[in-house]
Amino acid sequence: MVSCSGKKQQEASNAPDFKVGLVTDVGGIDDRSFNQGTWEGIVRFGKELGLKEGVGYKYLQSSSEADYVPNLSTFADEGLDLIAAPGFLFTDAMTQVAQQNPDKHFLIIDTFVELPNVVSAVFAEHEGSFLVGVAAALKAKADGKDTVGFIGGMKFPLIEKFEAGYTAGVKAVYPECNILVDYAGDFAAPDKGQALAIKQYNAGAYVIFHAAGATGNGLIKEAKERSKKGDIVWAIGVDKDQYQDGIYDGDKSAILTSMVKRVDIAAYSVAKMAYEGKFPGGKVLVFSLKNKGVGIPENNPNLSTDIVNTIKDYAAKIASGEIVVPDKP
Repeated sequence: MVSCSGKKQQEASNAPDFKVGLVTDVGGIDDRSFNQGTWEGIVRFGKELGLKEGVGYKYLQSSSEADYVPNLSTFADEGLDLIAAPGFLFTDAMTQVAQQNPDKHFLIIDTFVELPNVVSAVFAEHEGSFLVGVAAALKAKADGKDTVGFIGGMKFPLIEKFEAGYTAGVKAVYPECNILVDYAGDFAAPDKGQALAIKQYNAGAYVIFHAAGATGNGLIKEAKERSKKGDIVWAIGVDKDQYQDGIYDGDKSAILTSMVKRVDIAAYSVAKMAYEGKFPGGKVLVFSLKNKGVGIPENNPNLSTDIVNTIKDYAAKIASGEIVVPDKP
């Protein structure tokens, strides 16, 4: 017993004195999307470094936007070495808290805060969305359908990048395809997401892509329920591979593919740079197709080999600059 205790104390003393924290947006840590993906990057960093969860790496969950400043401030007061927040809705809160704590390091994902102690990680969402637009259109065309859909969370320029890229991808391979577009006005309302999914599926949409955070879980739920009854329809996930979220009847999934934003890579990379004393304060890090910051999952069981190969061809052309994807509708 004494030997085991001594070993544990030795391991604890060998752990680096470094702490990183994540403040979630209203979608929560287990939104199966943006917050969860960011947290996975921090967890990977923490485990590699031998940090203890809840001490060396931890999170605070926000119930509303009013929690953003208090939660960021709490971590600053605790002396964390890096404080991360995912989402453009954190812009004002991050600006305020970072200005009040110029000696602390911050990471904001999905928008830009121009301060020397903040690193901004942004993504070429329109490029990844182009690829899933190609997937949606080719799947619809192959199955004799003529309509696809898009559901956004809130109508901001960032979310419109998804819409723009998706539309461009659809039109690139299926110009005559109809595209339905709706915005929920919320990132944390699965019921609204499901209501919009019902509306679009009833209007003929065969595949629907969402960029709506937890609201998109309602779309996935509706796609699963319809497909389970034999009315096969498809949903496209966002931010992380949502294939497992679409599982029904044991081994089937209503997720056609997902537009993956490697927020985990962004969080992991910046945490590692901060730990190594290379924190790139004041810089904007862009994650695109060229550096594999966006794309589709490695495995796509519901896409044919032909569709996957076509997507890869377009990805290569976008990465090389041969194709420039619009970022506005």
